[in-house]
Amino acid sequence: MDTNLENFFKELEHKSNSSQHTLRAYKIDLRQFLLFMKSEKCGNLEDVNHLFLRKFLSFLRDRGYSKRTIARKLASLRSFYKFLCQREIVEYNPAKAVRTPRHEKKLPHFLNINEMERLLNAPDEKTFGGVRDKAILETLYSSGIRVSELVGLNNEDVDIHARVIKVRGKGKKERLAPIGSFAINAIQLYMNAKALRVRSSEFRVQSLEDALFLNKYGGRLTTRSVARMLGKYLKIAGLQQESSPHSLRHSFATHLLDKGADLRAVQELLGHAHLSTTQIYTHVTTERLKQVYNNAHPRA
Repeated sequence: MDTNLENFFKELEHKSNSSQHTLRAYKIDLRQFLLFMKSEKCGNLEDVNHLFLRKFLSFLRDRGYSKRTIARKLASLRSFYKFLCQREIVEYNPAKAVRTPRHEKKLPHFLNINEMERLLNAPDEKTFGGVRDKAILETLYSSGIRVSELVGLNNEDVDIHARVIKVRGKGKKERLAPIGSFAINAIQLYMNAKALRVRSSEFRVQSLEDALFLNKYGGRLTTRSVARMLGKYLKIAGLQQESSPHSLRHSFATHLLDKGADLRAVQELLGHAHLSTTQIYTHVTTERLKQVYNNAHPRA
């Protein structure tokens, strides 16, 4: 089983160009399933049928897993058994016979324009950390890129004069994302401040990474570091703590559509492969319009 899993992960990484986040999720899901097999004294992958998989999903439900998480774990099993079928390790894919649990689509959480202004003005630009954090927040909101794409940016990915950044998205697909003048100015200030720190050897390591956004040691920032940083500024700005770095991406898309941007243009800017993924933002703007209508119309 372990050999099959390792081979599956290698194929995902090299042939499918899956992100590290996706790989990590697959590993968690499949190793949990193998533990469940052992607990049920099911020793062989070919002995698993659709009834056994339903038992596993029931086990997950009883332990409080959300429908969204259960659907993801079932998708992981489908992919794994598809791989096993292709290698002729098993005869059929039992996960094909199990229906994916339906889950309600929650409207994405976003900040309104006034809230975004408060958040963007929260960093203390008198410090190096504040200058860097201001550049991060401005870049996220100005471009709508994912936080994983932001921490993956290198110095050469920023074209100050063309006002674009080269982004490596899901599946290692590259795209150019335009950024506005506020973000450009914030990035320039940060890069100047970073250059001064490099010259004065204020970073704690000798060999600096080529990453655009660095931590205090001179290494590449992580998505978790950005999330913690955002939480700090949400508190300073007196905003809802439920916001995440992804909320800035949602805010970017929602504000564009509110101002009349074309849905397909927003799809391209977000780097969505399918328009259906972007369409959830039309529900957000519709809900906002309904709220305005109900508050303003005398016969609402």
